[in-house]
Amino acid sequence: MIRRMSRALISFVMILAGAVVGVGATAGTAHADECYTWSRTLSTGATGADVTQLQVRVAGWVTSGERLSYDGVYGERTAAAVKKFQSAYGLAADGVAGPATFSKIYALQDADCTPAHFTYAELNKCNSDWSGGNVSAATAKQNALRTMWKLEAMRHALGDVAITVSSGFRSVSCNNAVGGSATSRHLYGDAADLTGSPSFCTLAKQARVHGFSEILGPGYPGHNDHTHVAFDPSPYWSAPNCGI
Repeated sequence: MIRRMSRALISFVMILAGAVVGVGATAGTAHADECYTWSRTLSTGATGADVTQLQVRVAGWVTSGERLSYDGVYGERTAAAVKKFQSAYGLAADGVAGPATFSKIYALQDADCTPAHFTYAELNKCNSDWSGGNVSAATAKQNALRTMWKLEAMRHALGDVAITVSSGFRSVSCNNAVGGSATSRHLYGDAADLTGSPSFCTLAKQARVHGFSEILGPGYPGHNDHTHVAFDPSPYWSAPNCGI
């Protein structure tokens, strides 16, 4: 509760700062965020690592079937995702990432860069060092972070209802132990099996507009008790009982 109140206060201060100094001012000067601090306003045409950091946090705000690239280039698709993020959180939806937008992101993320309602531990119940999968430990952990920000967007779009992750990253040994496919995206760290208060079909349908390219749910073999979401280079959706 104290942490959440602190975030809200920081967000309010940053918004006031943005209102005082104007859109063109340098963002981040009012608060050095524990995870990442943006030092400039970003808009179409900008490039750099700070754009990539922004893309990680807005990649869940896309259209059906769309996947936002983490390429460090602030193009039209990034601007559109920023607009959807801004609109979802009651900000002026101009597609420009300035103090108010960064303030909201700061308020949403923890010191380890995970979003407010998801943790690394929740995305990794296999082995804490993220090793043993089909990619390096660093890549698996990075993929999990990207997945968490998409889930944060999905959770908010559903009315801030709780979404529980029952399975995330798996090493080869963990995957074999649960009978997972040898090609499972869990081995890459970008998959999550979801349960919680929304129905599995609601989760499967909602996932379509939050950047997930692999969605498996009720009616697909072995997925009647959860909805599976992931990034897959070859997009595939199947939840026959949900009309997907």
